Amino acid sequence: MNNLSYIDLIVIAVGIIILSLIGFIKGRKNEDSLDFFLASRKSSVWVSTFSFVASEISAMTIVGVPAVSFKDNWSYLQFFLGSAVSRMIIAYFFIPVFYRYNCTTIYDFLGQRFHRGIQFTSSIFFFITRLLASGIRLYATALAISVIIGLNINLTIFLFLLISFLFIGFGGMKSVLYTGVYQALSFYIMAVLVLGFIFISKDFSLSGFYTTSLLDGKLKIFNFSLNFKEPDIFLLAILNGVFGSLASFGTDYEMMQRLLTLKTRAQSQKTMAYTIIATLVLVILYLTLGTSIYIFLKTNSIKYLDNSDKIVSYFAVNFLPHGFRGFVFLTVFLASIDLPLVSLSTSFVNDIYLKFKNIGEQEKIKVTRLAMLFFAILLSVIAIVSQKVEGMLWFAFEINGITSGSLLGVFLLGIFSKYKGNKSIIFSMIFSSLLCLSFMILNRIQITNVPWSSFVVIGTIISFFFPQIISKITLKKYL
Repeated sequence: MNNLSYIDLIVIAVGIIILSLIGFIKGRKNEDSLDFFLASRKSSVWVSTFSFVASEISAMTIVGVPAVSFKDNWSYLQFFLGSAVSRMIIAYFFIPVFYRYNCTTIYDFLGQRFHRGIQFTSSIFFFITRLLASGIRLYATALAISVIIGLNINLTIFLFLLISFLFIGFGGMKSVLYTGVYQALSFYIMAVLVLGFIFISKDFSLSGFYTTSLLDGKLKIFNFSLNFKEPDIFLLAILNGVFGSLASFGTDYEMMQRLLTLKTRAQSQKTMAYTIIATLVLVILYLTLGTSIYIFLKTNSIKYLDNSDKIVSYFAVNFLPHGFRGFVFLTVFLASIDLPLVSLSTSFVNDIYLKFKNIGEQEKIKVTRLAMLFFAILLSVIAIVSQKVEGMLWFAFEINGITSGSLLGVFLLGIFSKYKGNKSIIFSMIFSSLLCLSFMILNRIQITNVPWSSFVVIGTIISFFFPQIISKITLKKYL
């Protein structure tokens, strides 16, 4: 840890101790499986809001968003505009359905609305999407911290998973909620501290920041080009923001689990609305951070030629004073701890395991913890094999688009149609995911050039309309 002083180590140690105490105190007693999985639905709006933000933001924002604005501009903000629209759709259409069906996991709804086979398939798709996305997130965090402390990246990944399992996942949903609040607050504080340091630096001014940013195109938000080969054009960004966030927040149990911990539908809806403001503030802070680092280096005639995903770590190690550096390390570390071990294992037990075997309340918790260990191992493997990827933020979105669109289409089918079916829905889900996977592979070998930002839209359309089309064709065949 040659890049860290004793002051940094004290900051880190205190931060980790606080995290551990919160996780232990809040999760030391779980009365039954409902308590373990959904905190007995006794969470408050503000706790769920900040916990949701902690899960949504994670290390991918802390490391990836500044990298985007440092290397390019603020076009990432276009995706958030679509995301804000999707959150209101979820609040007023998805959440009421989940409460009406009294779901433990959101895939319960699909099982009751259609068939248990679709619940099973959807849960498997959730495993694939969430494991891949979280594995890449874990790598992003490990990369940043390994640069700061000089520790082997594989060992860093192992340490993150160990602490996440022992101090948060083992305590169930109450631990996840309250450690999430602590994590989210640290995200805001870190951005403000680093920006404060940059803006009080010699030869750095607000007017200079604004002028240089404009001249270099760093504050550009909207790309109104009609070149559909570019993934960040306005139309595709808005569509991806709407469909992608509907998929991520409305059909991904990692996110929705926090919204199901509230007692009433109205409280859950209010929480979702509040996340728009809370997340927007953070996104703007971290976009500003990336641009500020760019201006800072340019002002001081420093050329940075390494992987842009390392820029926050590079800046922390080379320019921040001790104490600040330790807090950056702590924040990136905290952002990695919110791994989806509880949601993955809860979905496994409720949507798959219990369909084959009836077990008691305490045995449910035991099986859930064993499932956490299994998923932790899978996450470590995915994080390790992600090490040769640059531009992690966009790659995570690309991976997420392969299966999330097919999940979204099925939820929309269940909420907004009267269609009933089984095999045709499963076929459409598999077909749409394989199609998007094919596009991703063909794009990489330069045979096709389908923007990754359209994957979720393609998957959603196929899984929503194909079952209904197949049903009508089959019906006509037998008439």
